[in-house]
Amino acid sequence: MAVANDILIVINSGPDKRYNHYEAYTVAWVARKFYKVKKVTIMYGPQAVEMTKRGALAGYTMTPEVKELTASQFEGLKAEKLPDHLEQLARFERDKMGISIVSCGTYHVLAGFAEEIGDKSNIEDFIDPINLYEACKLMLEADQILYY
Repeated sequence: MAVANDILIVINSGPDKRYNHYEAYTVAWVARKFYKVKKVTIMYGPQAVEMTKRGALAGYTMTPEVKELTASQFEGLKAEKLPDHLEQLARFERDKMGISIVSCGTYHVLAGFAEEIGDKSNIEDFIDPINLYEACKLMLEADQILYY
């Protein structure tokens, strides 16, 4: 089975679809750790920009049941080692695994919580705002695009 070298994971669902967010981050982790995908990027689309605001991802807690269920699917993974919420998972993936997390800053401005595309004052510090040109480039260069 051939594995892609460059995967783009687009999250375009809001807070009402919490499992989409959990799945996107889990797939990103699995792709890097187990399939050794060279480049994995998570990109928040226009319908998901609310999730880029500070503290939003921390609201998605990973209960002991979720941790146990997830850990049971991977040999050697311990439930107690898993993060308590998605913000911790996102930071781990970015800082320790080299997974990029971006959001189209155009929609931050349109949603009213940014003054300009590069404005990071109201979004998580681990999410990089990009412009439409950069978003298009990510999509066109990806070997595989997964959409949540």
